[in-house]
Amino acid sequence: MSFSLSTLRSAIRDYTEVDDTVLSDSIINTIVKNAESRIFRTVDSDDTKFYAVSQTTIGNRYITVPTGTRIIRYVQITDNSTSDQEFLKQVDSSFIATYHPDPDNSSDRGKPKYFAHWDNDNWVVAPTPDASYVLTMAYIKQPTTLTTSNSTTTEISTKQPDLLLYACLVEAYGFLKGPMDMLTLYEQKYKQEVDKFGVEQIGRRRRDDYTDGAVRITIPSTTP
Repeated sequence: MSFSLSTLRSAIRDYTEVDDTVLSDSIINTIVKNAESRIFRTVDSDDTKFYAVSQTTIGNRYITVPTGTRIIRYVQITDNSTSDQEFLKQVDSSFIATYHPDPDNSSDRGKPKYFAHWDNDNWVVAPTPDASYVLTMAYIKQPTTLTTSNSTTTEISTKQPDLLLYACLVEAYGFLKGPMDMLTLYEQKYKQEVDKFGVEQIGRRRRDDYTDGAVRITIPSTTP
């Protein structure tokens, strides 16, 4: 089973037994977005990982952040002349100011070693680049919402439909202000599903049988 926006709207109205005069399309869209955001902030899932390639500019210490970036995972720099690859170390902007106090000094340029958040749209690197270097940026952003169109599906709505539905029902009963027993029920169901999702994404998908061995559980047996 998977959900599109239209089928998810119908499911929410069916479960809450409330029609579209109360849970209008626009209200449900907000409910879905809130549910998606809650899941996004709870589980580090692989569908939130993205990559972008950029290049430094000689004398320019600022790097434009990819659109929608929430979290930086790592930044890798490649020296075009040698093809050597290294990881930049993330630091605070105050460290950058101390480490490289005269960024406009052309004689003090070099291959960047550090990066920091400068503002919502830019990073800052140090030292100021002395050449054009390739930057491979791994980052996390919130995936496209299900509410873009009625027929759209997403990774969560396709592979974790129960999790998305229960998250939406928690939001829906919160909007409807009860009944509290149903809100509690679906909050518990949401937590059960998000735990399973977390085990899959943060646990099982971060290991392999060769390196870590197959996952085993203890099977109780009665002593003969």
